Amino acid sequence: MVESVTEKAKAARRALHQLSVLASETKQAALMAMADALEENLGEIEEANAKDVGAGKAKGLTIAMLDRLMLDRPRVALMASNLRNIAAMDDPVGQVAKSWTATNGMHMSRVRSPIGVMAIIYESRPNVTTETAGLCIKAGNCIILRGGSEAIHSNRVLARLMHEAGEREGLPAGAIQFIDTTDRAAVGELLGLAGLIDLVIARGSHRLITAVTEQSKIPVMKHYRGLCHIYIDATADPAMAEKIVLNAKVNRPSTCNSVETVLVDEAAAEKILPLLASSLGAAGVEVRADEAARAIVPAWQPATEADWDTEYLNLILSLKVVSGLDEAIDHIHRYHSGLADAIISQDSAAAEQFLAQVDSAATYWNASTRLTDGLPFGIGPASGINTDRVYPRGPMGIEEMTGTRYIIRGSGQIRE
Repeated sequence: MVESVTEKAKAARRALHQLSVLASETKQAALMAMADALEENLGEIEEANAKDVGAGKAKGLTIAMLDRLMLDRPRVALMASNLRNIAAMDDPVGQVAKSWTATNGMHMSRVRSPIGVMAIIYESRPNVTTETAGLCIKAGNCIILRGGSEAIHSNRVLARLMHEAGEREGLPAGAIQFIDTTDRAAVGELLGLAGLIDLVIARGSHRLITAVTEQSKIPVMKHYRGLCHIYIDATADPAMAEKIVLNAKVNRPSTCNSVETVLVDEAAAEKILPLLASSLGAAGVEVRADEAARAIVPAWQPATEADWDTEYLNLILSLKVVSGLDEAIDHIHRYHSGLADAIISQDSAAAEQFLAQVDSAATYWNASTRLTDGLPFGIGPASGINTDRVYPRGPMGIEEMTGTRYIIRGSGQIRE
C-alpha cells in the first residue's frame, strides 16, 4: 500500500525526535554514503533523467527549462561533491549564537536548533532534491520533497538512493520523504498539515509560489523568481562593465541569479553600448532595448513594457538608457524581485547610495549577480535563495536551515 502524504508527514515527525539529537559523526557518515550512492548509481540516474528530458522535449519545454532539468556525469559529480562539502561542515545544531548573564543571575544562551519537519515544493532542477535533503539532514531537520512532474523520474531515484544510503549509516527511517505522485491533490494535502510540518519552502515560478502561499496552513518561505538588474553608471570602467554583464547573462542564463535587465547611464551610453553589442552579439544574446539605446545600436530589437517585468531565463536581455542613478533605482524598485541587483561604478558615493537604497537579498558593487549562491558566498552549498524580506534572506546555507532557542541555567530564580 502506498503511503499517503499525511502518513509520510507523521513518519517524518516521529523521525525528528531522533534526528534532532543525532550524533554529528552519524550525520556525516550518512551524507558521505549518499554522495557515494549518487556516483555509484550514475547509470540509473542518467536513465531516469533521460525519461524526464525526453518527456520535456515532447511537451515543448524551453531550452532553459531543459537545461535546468538535465543531469549528466559532471552534474551528478557536483551534486555528490556538494553532499561531501555539507558533511565536512561544522554541525550547526547546538552552536551558541550568543550567551550572557541576566541581571537576576541566570546564565542565558541562544543556541542553534533544528527547525523541525520541513517540506519543499519545487520545479525542474533535480539537484534541489539532493542539496535540500543534505542540508536538512546536517541541520537536524526531516525533509519532505515534492518536486515537479517534469522531473519525477529523476527525483524519485535521487530521493530513494539518499534515503537508502542514509538509513544504512544510522539515519532514522522517515528522515527523508519523497512525494511519489504528480497528482496536485497531494500538494493540497501537504499544505494542510499544520502541526506535522513546521515550514514549507516554495521554489519556482510565480504560478507555483502563488498557489502554495494561497493554500498553505503552514508558514511558507518563498524562493521566488530572479529578475536581476545591473546598472552601469557614468564612471564605470567599460571593460569591467562588459565582463560583468557578459558573465551575468551568459554564464548560465537558465538560473535565477542571471541578469535580465541592464540599465545604462546616458552619460556612458555612447562608449558602453557598442561594447555590449559586440560581446553580447557574439554570445548569441538577443537584446531588447529602448529607443535611446537603439539610436546607438539600431540592430537591437525594440523593448516593450512587458520586457521590463520578464524573467527570461534564456539568452535574452532587456536594456534601457536612464538619466542617472535615481532613475535607475526607481526602475529597479518598480520591477525587481528582490533577489540580486548590481551597480558598476568607480564612484564610491554613488555605489554606497545604490547599496543602501536597493534592498535586495544580495546587492553588489562591481560584481556579477551570478555570484548569488552559497559556495561563492563562502557558506557552502545552498538549497536556494530566499527572496522574502524576513530572515534568512539570500542563499539558504547550513546555518540558515536552523532556528534558535534559549537555554537557561538558573539557581532558583523566580519572577517577582
